[in-house]
Amino acid sequence: GKEGASEGCLTTTAGRPVACGAQCCSRSESESGRFVPSRDAGTMNFLGFKAPCTVDVELFKEGGEKPKMVTVRSASGVSETIPLYKDGETVSGVCTITPAFGKKIDHQGVKIELLGQIEAYYDKGSFYDFIASVREVAGPGELKEEVKFDFEFPKMEMVNETYSGVNVRLRYVVKVTMVRSYRGSVVKDFPFCVRNTSILPEINNSIKMEVGIEDCLHIEFEYKKSKYHLKDVLVGKIYFLLVQIKLKHMELEIRRRETTGSGSNQYNETQTMAKYEVMDGAPVKGECVPIRLFLSAYDLTPTYKNINNKFSVKYFLNLVLVDEEDR
Repeated sequence: GKEGASEGCLTTTAGRPVACGAQCCSRSESESGRFVPSRDAGTMNFLGFKAPCTVDVELFKEGGEKPKMVTVRSASGVSETIPLYKDGETVSGVCTITPAFGKKIDHQGVKIELLGQIEAYYDKGSFYDFIASVREVAGPGELKEEVKFDFEFPKMEMVNETYSGVNVRLRYVVKVTMVRSYRGSVVKDFPFCVRNTSILPEINNSIKMEVGIEDCLHIEFEYKKSKYHLKDVLVGKIYFLLVQIKLKHMELEIRRRETTGSGSNQYNETQTMAKYEVMDGAPVKGECVPIRLFLSAYDLTPTYKNINNKFSVKYFLNLVLVDEEDR
């Protein structure tokens, strides 16, 4: 088939909470701010014994307001429901630690961290912390009964938005660590999601391009604009200026290109996020085919531009024409 690709930018507008760099996921309301994360970094100590205690965190916003809950895809591909925040909001909560087996636990202190991390799968799962804020909530001592710790991270700068891709993910977690000198520390992560909104761009130029095969095919396609929010509608037209080959059908693809690393360690992954048939049958010279594609039907994220020099995500519109010989 003959292809014509054009680059567009997906952003978030105030009408839809998605900004450049946000993860677009379906939302679900929850009456409770309590949640159970899918990944537990340390409820088992290194000797393989059962966890000496259980750790739970209930997250709030400023003033004790419970955050909305959203459903996102974890690194393992499983959907999980986690709290939603945006840039500049306060992340607060209550951490509850309950000893197991009714026994006391000696520890060297308890700390609660708010971390913003970029995990590169190609780099042996290493984490890069671009946000690291720590609260020491307890000094060395022993734990005999259930104890609660209040914590607060006021007005956090969280301009990067949650993302889970093929080779990289950007995540935010509240991390609870009970330091122990033997049998290993108890560590547990509680993830949350960050999405931001942005104002509609003042300048949003159209995309227009001519492609073809000399003396065989000449088409011109035009899209109304080059920047879209995740609930937008893609509107365009395709003009057939010359048709000397027998075409069977034509489809429009939305492709996502994820770029990670740099130099010789740069990795590019391209995924086809959507396929939409815009023509079935042979066109004739002078024919105009309209395009109207609703983006809300697809699992898209906004465009990410060189986030902390670690990764970028771009979107392309790809036009594919197939002839009667399936070429």
